[in-house]
Amino acid sequence: MSFQEKVAEEGIPPTAVFGFSLLVVFLLLAAQYESWTLPFGVLLGTPIAVLGALGALWLGRLELDVFSQIGLVMVIGLAAKNAILIVEFAKEEYEHGASLVDAALAGARVRLRPILMTAFAFILGVFPLVISKGAGANSRQILGTTVIGGMLAATLIAVFIIPVTFYVSERFRGESEKAPLPHPGLALISGGTDGGPSADGKHP
Repeated sequence: MSFQEKVAEEGIPPTAVFGFSLLVVFLLLAAQYESWTLPFGVLLGTPIAVLGALGALWLGRLELDVFSQIGLVMVIGLAAKNAILIVEFAKEEYEHGASLVDAALAGARVRLRPILMTAFAFILGVFPLVISKGAGANSRQILGTTVIGGMLAATLIAVFIIPVTFYVSERFRGESEKAPLPHPGLALISGGTDGGPSADGKHP
């Protein structure tokens, strides 16, 4: 098993695994929200979760091996799930006429309790891996520590940053979709804006 883990590490580098994971999540979110900017509001919270997972491994003096890489991929998906809960509600509020700031705050306020409930239920469910003993305990401890550290960071830190990233992404999207102002010459040809005669001498 150790030989196969070594071969797997040499075949596919961790950066390629994480990059492909982020790409798949981005494409799925882009298809779900029909937007190329809104998925950034979701994915910008995942680096915080990854840093939390790496910090937990460092505090536990554990190695970054194939089991921790599996845990990091799980953390990316779980952190994106927390962000989706906020972004989806905020997007609905914004489309129903709320301002961008009010929509972001409403999404964070309404979805905070479900996020805390699901996140801490998952953390408590994974905690037995951290304190496991016996054969193969090291791999379970690494996997559990990675997931718990990432989920704690995603729950306690990233959940307050996601509304900001939603605001920034929607603000950028709104500015990019603004239609350009018509050329003054087009207004003269079509009759102007003051009800004057058009180019053919007829009143509009």
